[in-house]
Amino acid sequence: MKTFLRGLTLAIVVLLSIVAWTVLPWPVLLVMAVLFFLWTRFTRIGRQAGSATGVGISTLPQRVGSSSVVVVGIAGVVAVLVSLLAMGVGYRETLSKSGSADTAIVMRGGSASEVSSVLDHASVTAIAEAPGIARDAAGKPIASPELVVAANLPLKDGSGDDGSVQVRGVGDEAWTLRPDVKIVAGRKFKPGLRELVAGKGAQRQFAGLEPGHEIKLGSQTWTVVGIFDSGNALGSELWGDADIIASAYRRGSSRTSVFVRLTDARAFDAFKAALAGDPRLQVDVDTTLHYFSKQSEGFTKVISIIGMIVGGIMGIGAIFGALNTMFAAVAARAREIATLRAIGFRGPPVVVAVMLETMLLAALGGLLGGLIAWALFNGYSASTLAQGTVGSLNFELRVTPALLWTGLKWALAIGFIGGLFPAVRAARLPVTTALRES
Repeated sequence: MKTFLRGLTLAIVVLLSIVAWTVLPWPVLLVMAVLFFLWTRFTRIGRQAGSATGVGISTLPQRVGSSSVVVVGIAGVVAVLVSLLAMGVGYRETLSKSGSADTAIVMRGGSASEVSSVLDHASVTAIAEAPGIARDAAGKPIASPELVVAANLPLKDGSGDDGSVQVRGVGDEAWTLRPDVKIVAGRKFKPGLRELVAGKGAQRQFAGLEPGHEIKLGSQTWTVVGIFDSGNALGSELWGDADIIASAYRRGSSRTSVFVRLTDARAFDAFKAALAGDPRLQVDVDTTLHYFSKQSEGFTKVISIIGMIVGGIMGIGAIFGALNTMFAAVAARAREIATLRAIGFRGPPVVVAVMLETMLLAALGGLLGGLIAWALFNGYSASTLAQGTVGSLNFELRVTPALLWTGLKWALAIGFIGGLFPAVRAARLPVTTALRES
């Protein structure tokens, strides 16, 4: 019964510790670390724990091989976890940069995305007349009716396969609405011609998107005349004249969406209310910041779940590696631990010493794994099918300080579990038994 209760107590301690370590913010954890340091300095048991820890750490060079198993195993877990989560962060940042609080998007009511929306010419005209829209120097509303369609182009990876690219039909208002979109090579397309400009992300992914080259969209030939950079999701698109694209895809005078610049962010509610109160319109209105951020939620959630599952599976393996290593270390140091117990060291200092040694190895593994993930994947270009759109989205992985902190927390959690049971065994081992085993 005692053995069962002890095992149950250990399991509860492990569970509560992991939950607290996951939920508590870093300032609270920092305070706890400071309190622990003060405990090792100003209490008798704490000083014993510090002395025992120093003895254990001093023998690490003699156990480089076994200790490296813990470090390398945990580093692998952290590197994989952080790199996977960096995909979600990069994807979310790319989409969130595509919008702002003082611009709005209007689509047909019930449309999940631009591609599923259709607005007729009368609706487009009515939207542009709504109050709250900013005006340019000529007094014209800054409203950009746009048409989004899908096209297939050969990928640049040499596989011979085609990929889906998003083609956006725009007018002059689109450049006014998005001053961050800059032509970096070639020139803008000319209205009335089958000319396109390609985003830098699309150029990296698809073949033939160099200024002066001709590409096939459907049955028609188009000329790429320029490359633009936007620093956001728009960089994965091709842009052309809205009227020509509408004619090529038999869309008439309809558009999929209208983007507008508001006088300021506070004008959004009035703008939305005006459109909702217009009996001619059945539309949904959102800020572009919220719209594009919402597009990233599904993908980010999936990547986070995959990362946690993969990290958890690898973490279990790392825990067993740490358990084996620390049980072996405790067995090799049985005489040393028995001597400490014989001269007056109690059980808790021994537990703390073994735990701190394991946590130190885990921290080294976490830092190494984070460094590997940052060196290999921070800024790495990737592409995927954009959630809620029809084209591939090009984005860069982002290894942020928050992700590195998450990886370090995982490493220390693995070290905590891997060191707890060997530490308890070392503290419970009778002195005579320990001397006999050594």
